[in-house]
Amino acid sequence: MKRFKKRFIGDKAFYRMVLLIAFPILVQNGITNFVGLLDNIMVGQLGTEPMSGVAIVNQLIAVYNICIFGAISGASIFSAQFYGQGNHAGVRNTFRFKLVCCGLITLIWLAVFVFAGSGLIGMFLHEGADGNIQMTHMAGMDYLFVMLIGIIPCTLTQIYASTLRETGETMLPMIAGIIAVFVNLLFNYLLIFGKFGCPALGVTGAAIATVISRFCEVGLVVFWTHAHTERNRFIRGAYRIRRITGQKAGGDGGENADRADTQAWIPLPLVKQIIVKGMPLLVNETLWSAGVAIMVQCYSMRGLDAVAALNISTTVSNLFNIVFVAIGSAISIIVGQQLGAGEMQKAVDTDRKLIFFCEVCCAVVGGILFVLAPLFPQIYNTSPEVRELATGLIRIASVFMPLYAFYHAAYFTLRTGGKTMITFVFDSCYMWVVNIPVAFLVSRLTQMPLLPMYLLCQSVEIVKAVIGFVLIKKGVWINNIVDDV
Repeated sequence: MKRFKKRFIGDKAFYRMVLLIAFPILVQNGITNFVGLLDNIMVGQLGTEPMSGVAIVNQLIAVYNICIFGAISGASIFSAQFYGQGNHAGVRNTFRFKLVCCGLITLIWLAVFVFAGSGLIGMFLHEGADGNIQMTHMAGMDYLFVMLIGIIPCTLTQIYASTLRETGETMLPMIAGIIAVFVNLLFNYLLIFGKFGCPALGVTGAAIATVISRFCEVGLVVFWTHAHTERNRFIRGAYRIRRITGQKAGGDGGENADRADTQAWIPLPLVKQIIVKGMPLLVNETLWSAGVAIMVQCYSMRGLDAVAALNISTTVSNLFNIVFVAIGSAISIIVGQQLGAGEMQKAVDTDRKLIFFCEVCCAVVGGILFVLAPLFPQIYNTSPEVRELATGLIRIASVFMPLYAFYHAAYFTLRTGGKTMITFVFDSCYMWVVNIPVAFLVSRLTQMPLLPMYLLCQSVEIVKAVIGFVLIKKGVWINNIVDDV
């Protein structure tokens, strides 16, 4: 028992450190997802078709958002380890890389949404499905073209907030996120239903409210970062345009870091390293998020009721998934800084205890969600069939929550050590080789109802968790990747 406690349970100082990083992220994600639930409920009051149209568009935009997350993740590995070394110029250069890479991705996706948005929405709508397909498509298009306005501020927020978190500042992104979600909630109420003299705009009002909140959030994050340059040394001269050279990432990283950095904008060795380590992450996140969209498309073969039920289930489940999302972020920050500082054994011990902590928390949270599952669908203005399906989906997700938590933690552990090619095989390759073929074949070749189909598709994730356990156990992720940059 004493050996078990030593290996898997930390002391008060350990959990104080974890909570200092994870709690603000958990609170921000919790409030964001709770308000997202309220937002979803408000749109749900308009009926099944508007709710389904919005859900489809949000699924498509999620693919873009996760692409941005993947692009940021590659540079973030270096940011955390540079900060662990005290190399502020190195952090600055990774910030610049995020700006360039995410800018290019944003331009590509804007073109995709503008020219192919209608066709993408149509992929989720099938003849013979329950509900009005044309109404659902129209609601989706109305929602999409307003949401495109908010893509740039949303991306800029992710770039700034990720760098702030990697340098230990978790409170400001949390505060900005909280303010943004309440702005979103307020304008949703005003613009969806036309309260206090505002026009009743339905799904268009929901999109406008989201865009307003995006601009509020980016304004707060960017203003605070540039107003506190003593705290955020990476932002000094971050937009100072210099030629790209072959110099090292950040000079000496100390008092002369700012002066040394003026000689280069993004050093080529660092660009190459981020591309080598980060490209698998970008491709991985793109393929994984596209895979999730295809999975939803497979489920949508069972009709609009399936799309509506999945929307309710996903929104509710995300509210409870914040626990393992926050701890995954803590793993990338804490373990990444320890690896950058050369504290390998400490990083192994920290990672093990964080994963165990995550599993215990998610077992408890999953049990609570299972009990509360029937309550959430009752809030929506939809049919009894959709409510029953949503309850079943939520309960299946609650049972699998500890499994989701483990391979999520495994992913962040492997990523933190720079094993991005392994994470690519572990995550998106598994999705495309196993998950998607199973869902595609079952949806097209059988008449299996939605609930057993969903259960089957989730069950294949067990093998993925086993692979993650083996990789972590072998210690393939224990690397310092910034010493030679």
